[in-house]
Amino acid sequence: MQDPSTASSSTPPPSFVLHERDSHKLSAERALLDLAAPSSESGVVPVLEQEQRPRSSFQRRFFTNCSSRLAVHHPRTHLWIKRVVLYVRGPRPKEDLPPIKPLLDRKHRVRNHYICLSFESNLLKLTRPFTVPWLFALLAAAYIIGFAFFARAQSFLTPAESFIGCTSTYWLPQDQCGLDGQQCEPFQEDDPFTFRCPAQCDNVILQNPRAVGDEQIAFVPLLVGGGDANHTYRADSFICAAAIQAGVIPRSRGGCGSLRLVGNFTDFLPITANGLSSIGFPSVFPSSFRFLSTTTLSHCEDLRDDALAFNILITCALFLVLRPKPIILFWSLVCIGFWHVVLFSQPMGPPPKIDVAFGTFLPALFIAYAFWRLAFRFVLPEFVAKAPLESCVLYLSGYWVGVLYNLTIDKIPISRLLASDINKRPGGLVAFIIILVIVVALVINQIRVIRKTGWLPYYAMWYIFGGLVIMVMALLPGLQLRLHHYIIPMALLPGTAWPTRLSAIYQGLLLGMFLNGGAAFGFDSILQTPEELKQDAPMGSVLPTFLSNSTNFNASIPLVNQTIFWDALPTGWDGFSLLVDDVQRYAGSALNYSLAALEEGIPHFFRLALTFNGQTADFTMPATLWPNGTWVDPLPGPS
Repeated sequence: MQDPSTASSSTPPPSFVLHERDSHKLSAERALLDLAAPSSESGVVPVLEQEQRPRSSFQRRFFTNCSSRLAVHHPRTHLWIKRVVLYVRGPRPKEDLPPIKPLLDRKHRVRNHYICLSFESNLLKLTRPFTVPWLFALLAAAYIIGFAFFARAQSFLTPAESFIGCTSTYWLPQDQCGLDGQQCEPFQEDDPFTFRCPAQCDNVILQNPRAVGDEQIAFVPLLVGGGDANHTYRADSFICAAAIQAGVIPRSRGGCGSLRLVGNFTDFLPITANGLSSIGFPSVFPSSFRFLSTTTLSHCEDLRDDALAFNILITCALFLVLRPKPIILFWSLVCIGFWHVVLFSQPMGPPPKIDVAFGTFLPALFIAYAFWRLAFRFVLPEFVAKAPLESCVLYLSGYWVGVLYNLTIDKIPISRLLASDINKRPGGLVAFIIILVIVVALVINQIRVIRKTGWLPYYAMWYIFGGLVIMVMALLPGLQLRLHHYIIPMALLPGTAWPTRLSAIYQGLLLGMFLNGGAAFGFDSILQTPEELKQDAPMGSVLPTFLSNSTNFNASIPLVNQTIFWDALPTGWDGFSLLVDDVQRYAGSALNYSLAALEEGIPHFFRLALTFNGQTADFTMPATLWPNGTWVDPLPGPS
């Protein structure tokens, strides 16, 4: 029989014999299935039949003896188990699924007339002259050259130092800018800063709550201010999102702009514009910026949408016109998807880190070859040979959804498959339940398909073994299991190795997810420490306590003479860090802070944290001192 992986795309491959999947090896599965062997009414195997059987392995004899004893002592239980095992085992010998019948090559009877659809066969005949190998090689070389020029225009005609990321800011969270913000200086500059932002920065959000004054914001871009006549933003605002809101650059194409640091500013006003909303900050902040109307940079447009349209057309042409051998088509999808993510849709950093990408590309190719051996070679050739149009729709619909994971699946309000993240965002639990129900339904259907071929026990054995390994890894002390979205395809793709339309969709989607995960983030470990998973979320440490409160604060004392107090250090800590209006104003072991330097007539916000050896723990929620002298106690919990 001809190997499907080497069959010509212009000649329909032979029917796929599923029992060629290394089924010659005797496994524990066959021994277990002896429970379903034919038996007499009493369940005892006749002696003559036992004598005629060849000598079997220890496992086979063990399960046969267990079956015989169970049949003698518990005949009903034995009968029930036998029926279950026979059902799970499926047909013997193993069977193939029925050959794929193209939906667009069928006869349909309407009343007394027959309507013949022959789109697929006509397409095969029409495109046969374009399937010669030399034409594919020529066009592949032209594609690589054209794609290289595309990538050059995208990222390498603008000075590298002008690129900034979607989360770039002038001010770091909490007390990371140091005392009085010294590590984030200068606060004011006359020379403008020119920058280039990638596209779609309005989709980049805070993954954990961030305190701004007396507010907590999360799951939106960090934007503070912009509502005054000069569009003044606080320095910790995301620069690119602020530029989109201010109308300096478009969201879909990115672009270049210029800004100037204007230093100290009071009363940042909120605004809603261009689909983005900022929050206000009624106090003073030492660093702020404003956008300028012109910039000196050129070649600023982000070409990711153009590259996407180009690559979609190329992949469609591979399925419909060029129709190379299935294994060549598979490798084309792997390479196109990987480098589209690296260079356009989700580069690791502006500009793209080509050296890091090549470091990931080689292991990705090895894993992709495993995908071919375990799944794709049993499905892709069957569809491509008979139904190129249908295979194009089935594979590419899921493939591009997976490759563009950051724009499709990532919109689901679950950022990571962690118990702590499911409830973090509004609607996360509901989304998780819906996804779980859909996945369970699809898995049950796939199990039904596998059982019809007789391969269910073999695959179930390996999946159970893999599940046990994962369970052991999840129980390792000091580590947490993290299922990155490149790992999910590695687990699920072997279960799609049967030529059905749903399998084709699954394979396209899972391949795209794998390429996106590897190309955009690299192959992170499946086990990570809690510190790595925390990101910038609170660590759950002990919180200090303000002794000044709404009961004992004397509003009649002028601000210049006011002092706030807090409780003594708990055991194991050596100091405090105090944020006043989101800027660190004190670091030390004292138990009070004078408010003499604060500006009167505006509200002020105070947050306190414990420190040890220069490392800061969680900050309290903000305590608020209003201009009329009213002190509002902080809410419980960290900020």
